Amino acid sequence: MRRLTAVLLASCLPFAAVAQDDASEATRTAQAELAKRLPLDDPRDEANVMRGKLAEIPDGVILDKNGKTVWDRRPYAFLSQAQAPDTVNPSLWRQARLDAVHGLFEVVPGKIWQIRGYDISVMTIIRGKSGWIVVDPLLSEEAAAAGWKLFADTVAAKEKPLSIKAVIFSHSHSDHFGGVGGIVTPEQVKAGKVRIIAPHGFSEEATSENVLAGTAMGRRALYMFGSILPPGERGQVDTGLGPKLSTGTIGYMEPTETVSDKGGTLTIDGIVFEFLDAGSTEAPSEFVFYIPAYKALHTTEVVTHTLHNVLTLRGAQVRDALHWSKVIDAMLLKWGGKAEVAMASHHWPTWGTGEVGDLLANQRDAYRYVHDRTLFLANKGATLHELADQTAEAPVQAKDFATRGYYGTLNHDMKAVYQRYFGWWDGNPANFNPLPPEASAAKYVALMGGADKMLAAGRDALKAGDYRWAAELLNKLVFAQPGNAEARAALASAYDQMGYQSESGAWRNYYLAAAASLRGKAVESTSGNGQSRSFVSAIPTAVFFDALATRFDGAKGGALKGTFQFILPDSREAVAVVVGGGVEFPRYGVTDAAPTATIAIDRKTLDDVMLGQAQFPALMQSGAIKIDGDKLAFLSWFALHPPQDPRFNVVVP
Repeated sequence: MRRLTAVLLASCLPFAAVAQDDASEATRTAQAELAKRLPLDDPRDEANVMRGKLAEIPDGVILDKNGKTVWDRRPYAFLSQAQAPDTVNPSLWRQARLDAVHGLFEVVPGKIWQIRGYDISVMTIIRGKSGWIVVDPLLSEEAAAAGWKLFADTVAAKEKPLSIKAVIFSHSHSDHFGGVGGIVTPEQVKAGKVRIIAPHGFSEEATSENVLAGTAMGRRALYMFGSILPPGERGQVDTGLGPKLSTGTIGYMEPTETVSDKGGTLTIDGIVFEFLDAGSTEAPSEFVFYIPAYKALHTTEVVTHTLHNVLTLRGAQVRDALHWSKVIDAMLLKWGGKAEVAMASHHWPTWGTGEVGDLLANQRDAYRYVHDRTLFLANKGATLHELADQTAEAPVQAKDFATRGYYGTLNHDMKAVYQRYFGWWDGNPANFNPLPPEASAAKYVALMGGADKMLAAGRDALKAGDYRWAAELLNKLVFAQPGNAEARAALASAYDQMGYQSESGAWRNYYLAAAASLRGKAVESTSGNGQSRSFVSAIPTAVFFDALATRFDGAKGGALKGTFQFILPDSREAVAVVVGGGVEFPRYGVTDAAPTATIAIDRKTLDDVMLGQAQFPALMQSGAIKIDGDKLAFLSWFALHPPQDPRFNVVVP
């Protein structure tokens, strides 16, 4: 990877290491054993990563209009060394170095280009008959704008004036549509100058997936993506799916048209696209497509250069691994032998008809293996936490890096399949209603003869390289005595070693972020993206009130009873919120005949509240909220919705 090393060195600055535990002898041995059995020097991925590179953003730095850094690859200069350090799994190191290459790349000469390395996702640009078609404009508006400028300066400037004619949202995750405002304006869309094309069900899924459980998902995402870790050989190196998340503004624009669940053909700016529905694979709303004129297949996030998540560590609804494998097989049957290049919403393309066929077949087999091995073992009595330890990696994973667990893993994907079919319980009645962690932890400590003996046992496990057992023991001690500094330090050491050994970027990030939290070194200030008004205003009002109901403190509000009628004049919507018995039930579209109080508030004002730009008490004083009826009952109800703290503890009680 000498060429790749030169590229990485040229675009980065030196890095200062973070003080943490060194890799233990057990970790060094594990890294060496993995390196021996994998063809880490296989040059094909590096050749594909570098193929067609035309230009790059200097130093990989993107700033917003106020000069705030949205993207910066300079702290990742440590990836320029070809040899993996002992503190990073050598297979993940290889993946991170490939993901670190950034710039504008020509995929099909004169027809298709990609912007890679400026977000966790990839933006694809396709030549139409009279303009450009953009696929997946990244997570943030600033990153998308910078990527488009790079393309415009390098390619479009040499053409006669051409504009964006269409934007394709391949699926309903925000890292594939959030940057749309950086490349086109709402006015262009409203005027019919730009088409926005998405899969069926996109609008609801895109704006609501993380709303109801957003606080908990967001907190866990900080660990999963390593957002609270500094970059480094002992910190965040990659996510496995891409380098990291950009930290700009997440926007939204409503699609002008959608592709049905039957798929079909669309002509977009004179170019024929063949669509295949892929909903309920990686995203609830998703499609893949093929462009016959360019012999190019876009596999979206159904096929990338990693085994994906059947259940993401941040939390989401469990995905269908069986359906996932069948969608890939449908792609293979429909376009295998035709497609000369396969490109995705992450990672780099694969060229060659035979290579594309192999990529699809191997990915199909990987997801089918996850599904079928889970049920094979479950039907023999294996339970949630026994499945993975009884399962060797799929044979295909030893030969095809694209199927390895850089993001999802065989381990947690099998558990997700089990959960999809059987739920969270393993069938053992002892585990049906166990004590909560803090209560059981104290009993474990007492049983082992006190904290000192438990700490000693944990340290013995650390010395023996038995890190899973060390973590299990020491986690009990930390939950029993969260102020025990020695226990926290020992548990952090166990997490260090498990993180260093993890091939999955998500696992590494979660372990090391947990260790940083235990040591009080989590970098909280680097996290978070700002949702724009366009995104917030697209959240359905019914979803907003369902989310509000999740914040209702039913324990304190058990005696409260009434109906609060909301009228939203500007959007012409009505919601009757029925409260009683500690439950809050919103009835969207219902006008109650005899409400306890009627509250008139514009939907735009609700958006201000969601954006943190307004508070209910001040709005009431200003008259922006008008209340008829029992105002005191409304205020009592409103007070039972305390704000959610997104900084809740994860690795301590």
